Amino acid sequence: MNPGEAKSVLLIEDHADIAEMVGAYLENRDYIVDYAADGITGLHLAVSNEYDAIILDLMLPGMDGLEVCQKIRDDAKSDVPIIMLTARDTLDDKISGLDKGADDYLIKPFAIQELEARVRSLIRRYSGDIKKEIITVGDLSIDTSTLKVQRGDKDLAITPIGLKILSVLMRASPAVVSRRELERQVWGDILPDSDTLRSHLYNLRKIVDKPFEKKILVTVQGNGFKIIDSNESA
Repeated sequence: MNPGEAKSVLLIEDHADIAEMVGAYLENRDYIVDYAADGITGLHLAVSNEYDAIILDLMLPGMDGLEVCQKIRDDAKSDVPIIMLTARDTLDDKISGLDKGADDYLIKPFAIQELEARVRSLIRRYSGDIKKEIITVGDLSIDTSTLKVQRGDKDLAITPIGLKILSVLMRASPAVVSRRELERQVWGDILPDSDTLRSHLYNLRKIVDKPFEKKILVTVQGNGFKIIDSNESA
């Protein structure tokens, strides 16, 4: 990071050795790091202060990471980037974390350089690189200046990564966006594992499709994904 561009990170991790390693590494890379060893303290810091990113362990005393993440999103209405640390490597566990509002996750044990790269990537992508505009496809709209998403007259609560995926697909509509291109536009050079996009798309479908009669998030087998006008056929 360049001088004068120090970013603030909240680290919520109960394992002292991991917390010390991550904190020391990030501070040496010019981040300002706050630390909490349990979920309740972490949540208090998260809602009381402004951070550029939060690193959140899944298994925490007092309140687990899933609950902390959900409260940051639903109660505090914060869209701060959150990367979750977890020893669980099943698709259901990943979906659960992303469903509660995490933007990314990293499986323990992890390389500290990869964690920092993912944090840096998330911060960069939520520091104003989204063009301020209103994107509309059929009855679906995103106001990127307010991050308000609507389908018809219904407001939709979508996580920051979900919003990025949706905006990429809507800008390209009605064209198909390949999996590789979608991942590149959302995550840049630091690509996630194969389950991450699948999990985010699963959660997106629950929000933009499941409550409605017409499905608009379409998988084109062997090609990619697209958003269609609700008045059109797939």
